[in-house]
Amino acid sequence: MSEVFEGYERQYCELSAGLSKKCTSATLLDGEQKKQKLSEIKVGLDEAESLIRKMDLEARSLQPNLKAVLLAKLREYKSDLNNLKTEVKRISSTNLNRAARDELLESGMSDAATVSADQKGRLLMSTERLNKTSDRVRDSRKTMLETEELGVSILQDLNQQRQSLLHANGTLHGVDDNIGKSKKIMTNMSRRMSRNKWIIGSIVAVLVLAIILILYFKLK
Repeated sequence: MSEVFEGYERQYCELSAGLSKKCTSATLLDGEQKKQKLSEIKVGLDEAESLIRKMDLEARSLQPNLKAVLLAKLREYKSDLNNLKTEVKRISSTNLNRAARDELLESGMSDAATVSADQKGRLLMSTERLNKTSDRVRDSRKTMLETEELGVSILQDLNQQRQSLLHANGTLHGVDDNIGKSKKIMTNMSRRMSRNKWIIGSIVAVLVLAIILILYFKLK
């Protein structure tokens, strides 16, 4: 799990929720106040794009198993950012003139109720988006923790296999040493047998020569 990515992710989710609320409030403003609010939103969008780029760089620098999970989450955040940009464009293009405002004021309680319902709907959408974003963060954290646990388990298995190989290598060295000692023993035994053969041969030769000499002197 990447703490750097998680930090960027947390910042983006908070920023995205804040931008959604600002978009909702911008629809209720007009004139300079609306322009100022849209300017703040655009600054926030630039910051959100910067966080997306940072998360992308961080995700691509990680191991393949974590990289795939984080890039999938990043695609969701990119889609969320595109939705915010679309909403900002819609708000920017909707600029009521004074006549339209007068008409809205004269429309009475019916139109006021419609505006209130529309505002309430946007607030509900912002709250729902924030809840979904929080759920995605929790799911992403859970997935990364599970991936980290899997990686630790794999590393432990590899370490056990390494220890087994090292033990087998030590056993082979011990067998080689025993074989070397056995060869030395066999070589020494072979030498002793050869030496004993020469000694026995010499004794037999001396005995044969002695018998021949004894027979020679007796017959003479």
